[in-house]
Amino acid sequence: MSTKPKINKYANLRTLARKLRDDLGGVELILLYAYNRTGKTRLSMEFKDEGKRKNKGTADTLYFNAFTEDLFTWDNDLDGDAVRTLQLNPDSTFFNGLKDLALDETIAGYLDRYADFDFDIDYDTWKVSFRKDDADSIKISRGEQNIFIWCLFMAICERMLDGHVSYQSMRYLYIDDPISSLDDNNAIAVACDLAQLLRRAANRKDQQGASAPIKVVFSSHHALFFNVMCNELSRAKEGEARVSHKRFFLHRPNGDGTYTLRATEDTPFFHHVASLAELQRAADPKNGKLYTFHFNALRSIMEKTASFFGHADISFCLKALNNEEDLALYNRALNLLSHGKYAIHEPTEMGEDNQDLFRRILGDFVTKFQFDLPEIMGAEAVAAAPAKAAAA
Repeated sequence: MSTKPKINKYANLRTLARKLRDDLGGVELILLYAYNRTGKTRLSMEFKDEGKRKNKGTADTLYFNAFTEDLFTWDNDLDGDAVRTLQLNPDSTFFNGLKDLALDETIAGYLDRYADFDFDIDYDTWKVSFRKDDADSIKISRGEQNIFIWCLFMAICERMLDGHVSYQSMRYLYIDDPISSLDDNNAIAVACDLAQLLRRAANRKDQQGASAPIKVVFSSHHALFFNVMCNELSRAKEGEARVSHKRFFLHRPNGDGTYTLRATEDTPFFHHVASLAELQRAADPKNGKLYTFHFNALRSIMEKTASFFGHADISFCLKALNNEEDLALYNRALNLLSHGKYAIHEPTEMGEDNQDLFRRILGDFVTKFQFDLPEIMGAEAVAAAPAKAAAA
């Protein structure tokens, strides 16, 4: 009997959202890893809408996703070019009771950890102004704006966990890709703070002391962020019950409306292996289609493999292939074809010679390192191809 985790298929986002809600009946938290353009944001909205359908129009989910960031727009003072403010959308239920929540201090507590600017919220005009050193009403960067919005969301979450009247109908948190423009240090800091908040949600009690957890779905395409979350939430904390959770790799294998979930309970780094399975599918001579950007993906996986073994670059992987005759050719192809115009934003199908070369490199790499590839794609493994003259 196979010991590989089962891969479950879902015909559409609604059935997938129902699956997540069903699973949250037995655990406090679900962690999803998915590539960009899989449909994570739409899934978060379907999860929210499913709650409204079940509760006759009453929302039961506080969510953070791309729509949340759209609730904030800039007034750049085009006439005076001096007083620039961030406008909040007062019509959104996201800001329910904002005037009564007294969030400023909580927001500042988070913001001080990640940024070096200050803010003031005018609750009468629903505008936020920013200052730094001696400069007032400054325009902060998009990354700083995202950090501020995230800190405001974290502050609202704290009030929800406190049982504030404005959020008493909320039973779920759905957090999708919280921060997209962070360096690694801030990504780790934000992930650790979020994990601490989610622990609090899982161990929440009502005013009578009875267990009243807020159930959570977290999704991300950010590998480091996802791994930190997995590691932080897997650890037992003194004086706290372990957070029961499930981890899944979410995938849309054919680019259509069908979705798959594969449990990744013991392998938080599974997404790198899944990327390799994606390349196997693309390299399938019968059903796949290879584009020049697949060299980027293969090089990235080789870099991660080399890093795992403590080496600085892909030369470790190439030397391990024990193929001296082709080492220079492989190295040249991976360096040349993974840079410049060969980008995912400008997909160009590979020529036949480069397809053969790609299959040879991929086949040798998979054979040497013996990855246990998931059967997400239904594609046959690509064997190492025989040597053939190929143009790089």
